[in-house]
Amino acid sequence: MDSNSKSMDSPQYISDKLEDNLRELNTIYNKCHDIHIHTFDIGQTTKAFVIYIEGLVDLEILNKDVLTPLIREPEAEWDHTVKDLSALISISNISEIVRMNELVSHLSLGSVGLFVQGVSSCFALGIAKWEKRGIDEPSAESVVRGPREGFTETLAINTSMLRRKIKSPAMKMIPYKIGTHTQTSVIAVYMEGIARDSLIEEVHQRISDIRIDGILESGYIEGLIEDSPFSPFPQIQVTERPDVVCAALLVGKVSILVDGTPFALIAPATLFSMLQSPEDYYQRFMIGTLIRWLRYVFFIITLLLPSLYIAILTFHQEMVPTSLLLSIAKSREDIPFPALVEALLMEVCFEALREAGVRLPKQVGAAVSIVGALVIGQAATSAGLVSAPMVMVVAITGIASFMMPQYATGIALRMLRFPIMFLSGMLGLLGLMLGFIVIVIHLCSLRSLGVPYLQPLAPMKGSEMKDVLVRAPIWYMRRRPLFSNKVNIKRQPIGQKPEHIKGNDTNDREG
Repeated sequence: MDSNSKSMDSPQYISDKLEDNLRELNTIYNKCHDIHIHTFDIGQTTKAFVIYIEGLVDLEILNKDVLTPLIREPEAEWDHTVKDLSALISISNISEIVRMNELVSHLSLGSVGLFVQGVSSCFALGIAKWEKRGIDEPSAESVVRGPREGFTETLAINTSMLRRKIKSPAMKMIPYKIGTHTQTSVIAVYMEGIARDSLIEEVHQRISDIRIDGILESGYIEGLIEDSPFSPFPQIQVTERPDVVCAALLVGKVSILVDGTPFALIAPATLFSMLQSPEDYYQRFMIGTLIRWLRYVFFIITLLLPSLYIAILTFHQEMVPTSLLLSIAKSREDIPFPALVEALLMEVCFEALREAGVRLPKQVGAAVSIVGALVIGQAATSAGLVSAPMVMVVAITGIASFMMPQYATGIALRMLRFPIMFLSGMLGLLGLMLGFIVIVIHLCSLRSLGVPYLQPLAPMKGSEMKDVLVRAPIWYMRRRPLFSNKVNIKRQPIGQKPEHIKGNDTNDREG
């Protein structure tokens, strides 16, 4: 173990001797060229020095509002307290610390440490400043109608965006520091009185139990707190959109924000929340319902279409109309591979092209993926390796997978497609149904922080189905989901239905 580790394992107290503190800091930050220490005199009589990390501090404020007033101070006889220091310098964020490990944490966040001879503590001056990315539209969750702002890598900006949308003090934020080396700032956000106390306690317990050397992205947190890490289905929703987080908070969910990443976590999550887009609620309810149905249909197509084609072509040709069967047989007469091998060949090529399109530079990625798919598909058909119907099936399946709002859900479907294809190639429709039944059983057994993954369909919650198979009008969704606090389950009072369509509607009752 090196000297740095030894010094930080035990709580080293700050000495009142400047030389001892300077020696200790040089030991802690040995071979750290970005650490700067500047020694000066306060009032030309009292020795002092400041320590900071290059690139994390506003040097203009440090020189103008800290060093200049202290050096020009005529009297060095001050009580060395935060109150007296605040009267000398124009810095409002000043805290007094007595341990070296606390100082290290403050310096890593952009504070300046001020040491004064004869004072057995250090003053941490909050004058942080570093380069940060501006607020842009999320590239992975674009919408036609809705806000165009997305989270950034700066935690303070992300929390301010939430506060700007939800102005109620009922929105609470619990801070954490996770990672023995990174000391990453993590915040759990919830609405007091709406989120269940048991859910808040569960999230708090799981985050508090994390023991790891570093957290670099919210995916670390997701992998450490999810219920079933070996399941292909994501049990925690991931989003870059502040409006999605706010909507989740208002129905009783908890969000987890991590410093250094624009991706926030939302828990608990269900399969139906993974298939919903924020735009479902921004468009008129009939449009939202239609798009949601289309998404459900393509969810099934993504999972089962290649397997269905393989099963019918291999074992159940009698299910195909004669004219279509003759056309398919003609296109396959020169194909040397069975339908299963043909489908696997095309699916693997399509997945490789899709991954290449993601990894390549943005300017050429889309062009390479589209042109590559056209060229390879045409060349494979001309060479007699695959049939034209198979190319069409794989293309439709690929397009269907792009309709999933959650990227992780699309990946899960792409993974599960291959074992079902093998079962269909060996057992026909029986294998397809066996694979589908196994997936349904697995989904019924999944939990997201204790909430059933298929809720409200299994177990059946009739009062919540108005926001699953359809997207009911806003005025009709008067209650929050059942995983929210039962004391505050009402979202809006009875009678919110617009006056001009109420008439003699006797069904306008509490839903």
